[in-house]
Amino acid sequence: MDQSIATFSSPSVFNFRDLGGHRTTDGRTVHYGRLYRSDSLHRLTETECGQLCAFGVRTILDLRRPHEIERDGRIRETPGLAYHNIHPIHQEWDASLYVPEAGPARYLADRYLDMAIEGSEGLGAALRLIADPANAPLVLHCFAGKDRTGVLSALTLSLLGVAATDIAEDYARSEAAQAGISAQIRAASPDAVIADPPPMHFLVCPPEAMLLFLTELGERFGSVAGFVAYTGVTDEHVASLRAHLLD
Repeated sequence: MDQSIATFSSPSVFNFRDLGGHRTTDGRTVHYGRLYRSDSLHRLTETECGQLCAFGVRTILDLRRPHEIERDGRIRETPGLAYHNIHPIHQEWDASLYVPEAGPARYLADRYLDMAIEGSEGLGAALRLIADPANAPLVLHCFAGKDRTGVLSALTLSLLGVAATDIAEDYARSEAAQAGISAQIRAASPDAVIADPPPMHFLVCPPEAMLLFLTELGERFGSVAGFVAYTGVTDEHVASLRAHLLD
């Protein structure tokens, strides 16, 4: 992809990027400047929120749980910036389920599959929001911009016709942001001692995890599109998604 495309930046945001530029299997290209993914935007200043609007963003899709928003806050209310909180319901991750012999990719893929099934209603609602061109340009985010954001981004790109290997490569880019996010958390709460930090298999982004997730989701539902239909996303929604997100 062309990395020279301008993008929004802030010292408190570590995982913001444009989902544009991906080629599809039928030779089209995902539009730049229509759909972005990020880690949480709750730390943005008033000035930065204004810059985000000037950058062209119209809609924020926050995938965090309500208690996360209550704890950390949400992006500031900003004229011209619509805010939606759609939480794909899923269980807190259980570190005891990790099998070292299977590795982090297997652990993460299983968590994503669980999220897809349990949180199907929320994922469907989020996809329908993204499919509506009136909401673009849109930023979708969770806390770290890795897991919930990664699953929704993967489903969206798959519907657009982006190859699974390219989706997995985009997912893997989030790993580099995790150290910055962790450092920011510690800097914001200097009196808090993280006595029990997340295990490494919570933080990594092996592309194999996303490949496993997309492959096994497709096996369960016939295809990724079959799963998306299960969530309540219609052919008309998919057509709208492709019409405004593909060149």
